[in-house]
Amino acid sequence: MAVKTADSRLEDQWRDILSVHARTMCEIDRVLHPHGLGASDFEVLDILAAETPAHGDQCRVQNIAGRVHLSQSALSRLIGRLEKDGLVLRSVCEEDRRGVWVALTEKGRALHAEVLPLQREVLARTLTSWPGRPV
Repeated sequence: MAVKTADSRLEDQWRDILSVHARTMCEIDRVLHPHGLGASDFEVLDILAAETPAHGDQCRVQNIAGRVHLSQSALSRLIGRLEKDGLVLRSVCEEDRRGVWVALTEKGRALHAEVLPLQREVLARTLTSWPGRPV
């Protein structure tokens, strides 16, 4: 049997992380699909719910972009779909015309509250059973 080097252990750990991520994202997609959402859609709604706790609060798209693993153009398209579905509202920042604000609608806030337990249950199931999880 070959001796594991530090590099090969790191490589194994990296592959384990990627595997857990892929399984978790697929499972979140599966449980949210009946609600018309995917994992990335949920992430944006979840960030907005956390950043804008009161009705009418807004968040800059730039602040969301730093927290999701999407390109700027992919995030823009995703927010466009969420807006089309009536889950968010976009508006141009008056102080900086290049900036865009996003706010959850009541429909978006209600859908987020409905699916939040589903997403958290997937996280609990997939991440607590991961042997390489940080302690």
